[in-house]
Amino acid sequence: MIIMGIDHGDVRTGVSVCDKNEMLASPVTVITERSDETLAQRIASLAKEYGAQQIVMGLPKNMDGSLGFRAQAILDFVPVLEEATRLPVALRDERLTTMSAHKLLNASDTRGKKRKQTVDAVSAVLILEDYLGARKRQTAENT
Repeated sequence: MIIMGIDHGDVRTGVSVCDKNEMLASPVTVITERSDETLAQRIASLAKEYGAQQIVMGLPKNMDGSLGFRAQAILDFVPVLEEATRLPVALRDERLTTMSAHKLLNASDTRGKKRKQTVDAVSAVLILEDYLGARKRQTAENT
């Protein structure tokens, strides 16, 4: 199944997608948009273009596992996205995802404006990879 990963930010939203065998997650783009409705429509266009059948979105929990204002913004956005895409949206804990993305970019010596644009797409890839790993583990446990 082709699954799209989303790292929703206040200004920039990273988008990733996996192949139909759910083996490889790749960055797609970073969308710069503040309006939830417009953002949802842009994601819907990308989902259609890539043939996505599901979306997984990062849920920014606090380090203690509680939900803060950013998590509430995501929870408010999910129905808007589901309506725009007509696809199911799963949520995935994204704690430390952005920090991991920065570490990866440090390792590849990505700096400046390119880094700012890349970090959100890399975060979306990490969210999607985590989700795909959980799906594989669940499948293995059920067999």
